[in-house]
Amino acid sequence: MEMKKKLSGIFAPITTPFVNEDVSLEHLKANMLKYRNTGLAGFFALGSNGENKSLAEDEKLKVLEVVLHEKAERQLLMAGTGYESTRQTIAFSKKVAEMGADFVSVVTPSYFKKRLTDEAMTGYYIDIADAVSVPVLAYNAPGFTGMTLSAKVVEKISQHPNIVGMKDTSAGNMSSYLDVCSDDFDILAGTISTLFTAMSLGASGGVVSLANAFPNPCCELYEKFNSGDLVGARQLHFRLFRLNRSVSGSFGVAGVKYAMEVGGYYGGDPRLPLLPLSDDNKKDICNAVAKAGL
Repeated sequence: MEMKKKLSGIFAPITTPFVNEDVSLEHLKANMLKYRNTGLAGFFALGSNGENKSLAEDEKLKVLEVVLHEKAERQLLMAGTGYESTRQTIAFSKKVAEMGADFVSVVTPSYFKKRLTDEAMTGYYIDIADAVSVPVLAYNAPGFTGMTLSAKVVEKISQHPNIVGMKDTSAGNMSSYLDVCSDDFDILAGTISTLFTAMSLGASGGVVSLANAFPNPCCELYEKFNSGDLVGARQLHFRLFRLNRSVSGSFGVAGVKYAMEVGGYYGGDPRLPLLPLSDDNKKDICNAVAKAGL
C-alpha cells in the first residue's frame, strides 16, 4: 500500500476578502504575499473562516487560483470541497484536484443530520476518497454543522489509503479519535485554544484561525512544543488561548477579519448576513492584542 501523505505544522484557514460584497482577489493576493514568508506549513482555503457557504462556485475557483499561484512552493493547500450530496462533493473535488490542491477537506453534510448515521457518514467519505485523485481530509465542525463524527466512523475511514487525516474542532473528542485511528492518520487541532493539549495527545499540528492575523506566534507554539520546550510552549499557549477567546471565540469570522487588520493584513467585513464589528468590539480586540503582547 502506498504511504499516505503526511500532514504536520500550522495551517491558516484563510479568510476571503470582500470589498462592497465582492470578492477582492487583489487583497487576497496581498495577504498571500505576506503569508508565504511566514512559518506556515500551508493553508486551508474555502473553510468556515473563508465563508465557503457564502461563495458561489466560480468565486471559490478564483480564490483557489490566487492561493495556488501565490503560496510558497513548500506550503500545502487544503481546499474545502464539501457539499450536502456525495455527487456534488465529488464533482467539485475533482475540479479542485485538477487545479493542483494538495488535499481536499470535506466538512460533514448536516442538513439531514437525523438520518446521517455512522453507516451513511462512513460511506460518504469512502465514496469521495475512492473517486478523487488527491488525499481527502475529514472536517469535523459540530459548532457549525451540528454533526459530530463518531469514533467508529473515524476508526473506519482512517484505514482508507486515500483518507489521510482530519481537522477536528469538536469539544472533548480528540482522545477518542486518536485512540482508534490508524497510525498514519493525521489529526489537526481546529483552534489554537486546543493545539497544545492536542499535540500532547498526538495531534500533528493545527488549522487555527488566529494564524490568519498572527501566524508567527502560532508557528512558534508548534515549534516550541516539537523542540521539547514544553514550559515555553505552555506559557505561549495561555497567551494565545486568552487572545483567541477574545477574537474568534467572541466574534467569529468578523473578529478574525478585524484581528487581521490589527496584525497588518487585509481583513475587511464578512459577507452579509454576517455583520461587521461595532467600534466597541474593535476596541475589545485591540485591547486583547495589546494584553497578549502582540
